[in-house]
Amino acid sequence: MDFILAAIGLGIGALSGFFGIGGGTVLVPILLLMGLEMKAAVGISIMQMAFSSVFGSYLNYRKGSLELGEGIFVGLGGFVGGYISAYLTSHIPDSVLQYTFISFVLFALYRLTTSSENHEESETKTLPKWLLFVIGLGIGVIAISIGVGGSIILIPILSGLLHYPIKKAVSAGLFFVVFSSMAGLLGRILHGHIDLKYGMIIGIGSLFGVYFGIWLKDKVHAKNHKLFIVGMYLFILSIMSYKMFIK
Repeated sequence: MDFILAAIGLGIGALSGFFGIGGGTVLVPILLLMGLEMKAAVGISIMQMAFSSVFGSYLNYRKGSLELGEGIFVGLGGFVGGYISAYLTSHIPDSVLQYTFISFVLFALYRLTTSSENHEESETKTLPKWLLFVIGLGIGVIAISIGVGGSIILIPILSGLLHYPIKKAVSAGLFFVVFSSMAGLLGRILHGHIDLKYGMIIGIGSLFGVYFGIWLKDKVHAKNHKLFIVGMYLFILSIMSYKMFIK
C-alpha cells in the first residue's frame, strides 16, 4: 500500500509541476476511487499540496518563471481563506463538496477555452492590492474546502481575465497553493482532520514528480501547454462524474 501511495505521489507531483496545480484536482478523485471518504481524501490532498507547491515554487522562482509581486497579496488572502475553510468542511455534506468540485472544473474549462492566447508581458493587466487579497480569500475558502489548492480557479482568472501568459499563470497558480495549502494543513492538524502517514508518503513522492513536471513545462510550447491543461480538466471531470453518477 505504501509503495502504491508513493507512486501516486510521484505522478501527482509531476502533474503539479506541469499544470501549476496543487494536485488535489487529480488526487481527490483517485483517493475516492480507492475507497476513502471525501473528508479523508481532502486532508491527504492538502498535505500533498503543501509539499509540491513549496518545492515547485522554489524551482519556478529559480528558473525565473515566477514573479512574486502581486502574488503575495493573492496568496495572503488564500492563507486566511484556507484556514477559515477548516471550520467549514466538517459542517458541509460530502455531496455538496463534490458538486462544488465539479462546478469549478466546469468554470476552469469555460475560461480556458474562451480566453485568447497572450504572450506579451505588456498585455498583462493588474488589480488593486485589496481586491487581489479578497480574490485570494474567496478562492482559499472554497478551494481548500474541496481539497484543491485553488490554482484550478486562479489560473483561468489570470489567463482569461488579466491576460497573463499561460506559463506565467501556471507558476503563479502553484505559488498561490503554497499559502492556501499551508493554512489548510495547519487547520486540519489542529482539528484532527488529516491522515499524517498517508499524507507524508504521498507528499514525499510528489517532490520527485514536481521536479520532472516543471522541467517538462519549460520544454512545451505555450499553445500545446494550454491544450494539455484543458485535457487534464476534462479527465478530472470524467472521473468525478463516474464516481458520483455511475458507480
